[in-house]
Amino acid sequence: MAPEPGTSGETQAVGGHTRRLVESSPRLSQTASLWRRIVRSVGPAMPRPRPQEALRAGLGAGIALSLSGGLLVVLNAWRGDFANFLLIAPLGASAFLLFAIPNSPLAQPFSAIMGNTVSALVAIAVLQLGLPAEVSVGLAVGGAIFVMAILRAMHPPGGAVALAIVLIAVEGGRVGIAFALSPVLLDTALLVLLAVVYNRLTGRRYPFRQASETGAHQTGDAAPDRRLGLAPDVLERVLSEFNLGANIGAEDFGRILAAAEAEAARRHFAGLTCGEVMSKDIVSVAPDTSLGTIADLFRKHHFKTLPVVDADQRLEGIISQNDLIQRARSLSLPREGGFAGNLRALLDPANRRISAQDIMTTDLRVVRPEDGVGILVQLLADGGVQAAPVVEGQSLVGIVTRSDLLAVLAHQTVLAGAMARSE
Repeated sequence: MAPEPGTSGETQAVGGHTRRLVESSPRLSQTASLWRRIVRSVGPAMPRPRPQEALRAGLGAGIALSLSGGLLVVLNAWRGDFANFLLIAPLGASAFLLFAIPNSPLAQPFSAIMGNTVSALVAIAVLQLGLPAEVSVGLAVGGAIFVMAILRAMHPPGGAVALAIVLIAVEGGRVGIAFALSPVLLDTALLVLLAVVYNRLTGRRYPFRQASETGAHQTGDAAPDRRLGLAPDVLERVLSEFNLGANIGAEDFGRILAAAEAEAARRHFAGLTCGEVMSKDIVSVAPDTSLGTIADLFRKHHFKTLPVVDADQRLEGIISQNDLIQRARSLSLPREGGFAGNLRALLDPANRRISAQDIMTTDLRVVRPEDGVGILVQLLADGGVQAAPVVEGQSLVGIVTRSDLLAVLAHQTVLAGAMARSE
């Protein structure tokens, strides 16, 4: 039996009857594929945010605008004859940037304050030309974008500020240079100040991260996990080449690259677990162990860290050599009363009762025996973490130090080189 026109297929006998197995026409498949691509291209382009982050941003923007409006009402009642104390519409767009995407270069204080202000000045300057409204609108917004770009103060609501000023003038409103200072500059500065406070209180970094001139140890060296990465100026050049400089800062871009490299390391070492490389014969101390005993253990075993466990081997904290050094330093610092004051401090029974639980770190990042070794690459790279406790439930079963990780990396490198030579 021949296939019907426009289809391709074959026949199959079922229970004495003949059933045709019809496949879709290539033309229909191409059309369906085209429609799927169109739907995807006009659909959402962003990942779905976490509900709590959406609530955090919306709540912050609403609170900030309400507080700004209330403060402006008070100022207007006090000195309304002095300046325009009012809330302008483009501030809603600024609030969105400052609270929803505070890591964007477009939302930074300089971009927001300078962008809105210079846009207002450009629009006011255009109005002085006496051009038709249609021409003034385009010239004001286009000029605002150009000037913001030149000043490296790109802030999208600045375009709305320029447009609003021209429309106010068209409706007969009086707009002078003072309008750029109040309400534009004043409103934006208030909103930025509230954004700094709110974002910090809710766990977001604002203003965003800038490349530090010193590392975590207050030296000129970058953090170990960033020394082989790209320098800030190179990151900025890459962002510029892809026209992404307005979307993400160089420092955040570097952090994303470092996180991606760490994820690649996790996958590379996916077959090797923390349980296979950890030290199992653990030297630990109890919470009530004296500082003298801890110092003796550091000296005897040449450890950098000591875990603190209770009688049931549950992990309570960890002590580093630095913790011990800082405590000793605090007891030896000059006190009021000179030599006699220092002597009294050293002989104080309260100081002699200091134990492990008084100096240990309890904010720990632990791993499980089944975790891949790759998770340790970023964990032990820097940041004061000398060792990663390995726990099952709440019980300490091992510990992985930086030395252990270096040994694993060296072994894997040698093994990879040997395999490459044998191929």
